[in-house]
Amino acid sequence: MRGVSAGALALVLTSGLLLAGAAGAQGAAEGVSGKAATVPGAWPHRVVRVVVGFSGGSSPDLLARVVAESLARRLGQPVVVENRPGASGNIAAEFVARATDDHTLGVVINGNLASAKLLQPDLPFDPRHDLVPISLLATGPLVLVAPASLPGGRAFFDAAIAQGGRWFYGSVGQGSVSHLGMEVLRTHVPGLEPVHVAFSGNPTVLRALLRRDVQMALVPPGLAAPHVESGRLQIIGLAGPRTALAPGVPSLAELGVPDFSLEVWDALVGPATLSMQAQTRLAAEVPAVLAETAVRERLLAQGWQPVGSSSAQLRQRVEVETALMRTLLDKRRPEAR
Repeated sequence: MRGVSAGALALVLTSGLLLAGAAGAQGAAEGVSGKAATVPGAWPHRVVRVVVGFSGGSSPDLLARVVAESLARRLGQPVVVENRPGASGNIAAEFVARATDDHTLGVVINGNLASAKLLQPDLPFDPRHDLVPISLLATGPLVLVAPASLPGGRAFFDAAIAQGGRWFYGSVGQGSVSHLGMEVLRTHVPGLEPVHVAFSGNPTVLRALLRRDVQMALVPPGLAAPHVESGRLQIIGLAGPRTALAPGVPSLAELGVPDFSLEVWDALVGPATLSMQAQTRLAAEVPAVLAETAVRERLLAQGWQPVGSSSAQLRQRVEVETALMRTLLDKRRPEAR
């Protein structure tokens, strides 16, 4: 991964597709009562299942549950969240791709749509063809977190460099933003050589940090906050500019790591066989859900910036990030694979 430019990273992980979905969602919310349609035979006609590829309490899980609660009211049917963790979310993504009941959806992360097939050419499904994009749900920053007993600030990097390969970093899986982002961070901090350890989700990453099984990780600020407040973990800095989603947290640039920016995002998808009736209904309701004041407040508290987009906008974002990710992966060092 040596030699990857900071600009490439920023493009890959925060590609500048200025989504008009948020503004459109606000308008949709103002024009929709939030009550379920009563048209006989309209989709959905039974329980809608939303599959999440990470464990309960993970950031995608928490986001999915907030969205599902409001979406159920609008659809007039229960919307249940089902966790199928493993393989960086690809187990759940494949399950959704294989679904044929017209009532199964999935919440996926950047990596499932943009890099999974690049990292694993033999992946048993093709996200580009087997999943239909519905809406970008939310974006969020990442923070570099470490046990509170370790040095803080710039001294943290000095200590990490001194330890070399004796220190470890955790991620939510091979090809995830928390994995690839850390590999790029190594190119910005000469001598930083922690060893990658993959976990099933951020809750297990945080537990490993608390036990000091790993010494660092890139995680959403909302998940780290309780452990920081308890004094067991510390935030070294933001992987990007300062943000209101993590008030008072300095950027890594302020610690001498310039031009390093990461963004994670979650999206709602369905199987390629999802009926047009379902896609049309979801295209109207999901952005409206994300424009609801109560939903926005809950997601902001979790460290998410609600978005809401059209299917076409999400598809365009995936295509751009996939192309740029291919360039990034081609330049990565073999051990980052």
